[in-house]
Amino acid sequence: MKIGILNSDTVQIDGAMEFGQYPEMFSKIFWTVDPNIQFQTYEVQFNNYPLDVDECDAYLITGSKASSYDNDQWIDDLKKFIQRLDKNKKKLIGICFGHQIIAEALGGSVRNSPNGWHAGVDSISLNNNAYNYGEEGKKYNLVFSHQDEVQTLPHNATLIAGSETCPNGMFLIENHIFCTQGHIELDKKFARMIYDFRKNQIGNHKHQHACETLTMQTDEHEIVESLLKFLKK
Repeated sequence: MKIGILNSDTVQIDGAMEFGQYPEMFSKIFWTVDPNIQFQTYEVQFNNYPLDVDECDAYLITGSKASSYDNDQWIDDLKKFIQRLDKNKKKLIGICFGHQIIAEALGGSVRNSPNGWHAGVDSISLNNNAYNYGEEGKKYNLVFSHQDEVQTLPHNATLIAGSETCPNGMFLIENHIFCTQGHIELDKKFARMIYDFRKNQIGNHKHQHACETLTMQTDEHEIVESLLKFLKK
């Protein structure tokens, strides 16, 4: 299987070189589950796209410091490509910003959360629509780092997990799109760097809480297993 990573950001945090850019982070976590997966990176933030949607078996949109409702040209271009992938029923995964821009590109809406930043390790629970991925009520701990949130889902989306803090935490569209707000790729040391870098934005209390939660066990490997099950069916 070949996954095209639609990279939507560039890491520019001091001391973060050891973790690489987002494509390297995603490759690393996927390879812990299936070392045979191939990856191709497309820098969509710089208008780099596959010439043909069938260059890869599936695509993944990374996180970003940008917002899906920004008026930048590359944001509009990415939405059009998402619509093209959807029309062709290509397998597509969205993580954090990817989750948000897929929702907005396909008829949902995204907003800046009135509750401010959601940062740290938190859990989302599967609902009764998630029968292919676990029992209703099963909780997954993931690293979160976002201020924007999906407010409304596309009309044909199926919500499969969420929480009080992140109601639209994970959704599917038919059999070809899988999105999650929580991160699967972030090493906790790197997450701490992000929280420190954004401390003034996050606020002292939430920053302290976010850092304290990083001692909790997380379930990114289980989520990656679910994503691969989804991509391969």
